[in-house]
Amino acid sequence: MDRGTPIARVTTVTALMSALSMRQRLASLIHPSVGEDEDERARHEHFIVTRLIVAFVALAALPLYLAVFGVPSLAQLLVLIFLAAPIGAVVLLSQTGRLDVAYGLSSASFALLVLVLATASGGTTSPALICLVALPVEALLSGSTRLVLASSFMGVVAAFSVALLQALGLIQAGGVQPGLMMPLCASAAIGYVATQALAVCRREAKDRAVIAQHDARDQVVLETIGDLVTWHDRSGSVVFVSSAAEALTGLSARRLYGRGLFDLVHIADRPAFIKTLTDAVFCPGPLNVQFRLNVTSRHGEAGAGSAGFIWVEMNVKRAEDSVGDLLDDTYAVVAVTRDITRLKQHEAELDEALAQAESANEAKSRFLATVSHELRTPLNAIIGFSEILASPALSPHDQARQREYAMIVQNSGRHLLEMVNMLLDMSRIEAGNFEIELEPFDASALLDDCCDLMQLKAKDAQITLKRQFERNDHVLVADQRACRQVVLNLIANAVKFTPPGGEVCVSAKVEGERFVLTVADTGIGIAEEDIPRLGAPFFQARSSYDRPYEGTGLGLSVVNGLVSLHHGTIKIASVAGEGTTVTVSLPQDCRAVPEITPSRQRLDIGLTMPWTNRPKDDREKEAVRRRA
Repeated sequence: MDRGTPIARVTTVTALMSALSMRQRLASLIHPSVGEDEDERARHEHFIVTRLIVAFVALAALPLYLAVFGVPSLAQLLVLIFLAAPIGAVVLLSQTGRLDVAYGLSSASFALLVLVLATASGGTTSPALICLVALPVEALLSGSTRLVLASSFMGVVAAFSVALLQALGLIQAGGVQPGLMMPLCASAAIGYVATQALAVCRREAKDRAVIAQHDARDQVVLETIGDLVTWHDRSGSVVFVSSAAEALTGLSARRLYGRGLFDLVHIADRPAFIKTLTDAVFCPGPLNVQFRLNVTSRHGEAGAGSAGFIWVEMNVKRAEDSVGDLLDDTYAVVAVTRDITRLKQHEAELDEALAQAESANEAKSRFLATVSHELRTPLNAIIGFSEILASPALSPHDQARQREYAMIVQNSGRHLLEMVNMLLDMSRIEAGNFEIELEPFDASALLDDCCDLMQLKAKDAQITLKRQFERNDHVLVADQRACRQVVLNLIANAVKFTPPGGEVCVSAKVEGERFVLTVADTGIGIAEEDIPRLGAPFFQARSSYDRPYEGTGLGLSVVNGLVSLHHGTIKIASVAGEGTTVTVSLPQDCRAVPEITPSRQRLDIGLTMPWTNRPKDDREKEAVRRRA
């Protein structure tokens, strides 16, 4: 028949509708408790279909049997009843959803069927007994070990029942000839077992396909998350490693099995690693541990530390069933490990930022305290002596005394102005608003002027101020006002911290393309622990309200800022109780440095000076430089 004809199309549609209708009817026989479990639904469908086929074949054969053989005997009637008995098992399964009970009823009816056939065909010599081997095979499809054992027991009981009936003389010889029964029973048993074996093979193939599909999905998930996933047994040994092993550790997955992963853990972190895995076996909740992992195999990549270790975080959870019991001793714990080195670096940066913020807050408090203390002294002098001069009752009549008081007010005002100017310069430098005006000038003349200005102060303090530089009209191209302030601040600091009888020496020389200024004193020196903090705004060694030396602690900060604007360097060598040497190096012609222009530059004061304090070796020198 041509499939294109209307009759063929109608036949095809009718067949499809019939198949769909049969599928719907079959689905209606499955108990609602099965739900969406595909494996359980497949077991129910297989049971219902096979039992209905056997029952329908028996019922269909009944009219033919009656027409050929007439009224059946009692044994034959029992055979027909037992062949139709699976219908009852199907009804029981459809109403209760108890597959084990339905299999038990079906197995019992089949065992009775074989018993009846055996009693009618020779007893213990009956070939029908061969069919009893189908009982455990049939129960195998139920997936229940208990049912397999029960079905096997039913078969054994049926076989021994035949022997017992024969021993009691209750079995009558006759019926179907044994010669014909043997191939019939053997063929039936083989066919039935083969059918069940094919069903088992189909189910196993389906299960393998489902497992392969799940494995493929799991692999996609593992590759997508990029984290290392491992399974561990109860002892903590690795029994499974995901494909992310090589990306994280630089080693193939097989090298992490057993103790492979444990051997990569930093020795100091191994106790925490083992404890977490051990606790996870007995703790139902998820656990977390952070440790260092040796990645020497991928050393040199971004994220690996100098010693070949990275920080990782491992989240572990034991594998448990629905009631909370451990599923398997081999696959006891699952762990997900990810690289958190950058997170650790960010944490360190946050800690450093917090420390800097606290330091800034401390500097602010110190600034307020120091400035308040330093401003109070000249303000007290200005207010006190101006009140005396303004009051006719208190003002001295001696003009010399009046001039002395006026001079005190004037000096206090200048000192106050000097501090305010220094604060303004400091704020301008930090804000990047300090304008550099480059011009050529005589460096030797500038040094002489500065020494002349400080000579009187040094003499009053009983300090010798020495000059060790050649007056050769050496021309320096820089900001003259800034350089003057640098020299004055350095000499003033040296004089202030040198006791009477000491000396301050100012020297200068040219080294290649650099102008080098050195201010050395025989003063109190600086303690080693204070050197890294020099140049920080408002810091003074032995800083306290009762310190013996006045000042805001801004002198070296301003010097540092001004020298940095010229792309110069400052070095300090000091020994407590012996003295201090400050060396400033500037380019001879700052115009030759492209970065230096009369523009606004932002500086981080107190962080750019390479301080030294007669270090014992280069490593200590580098550590001191970084601390500064």
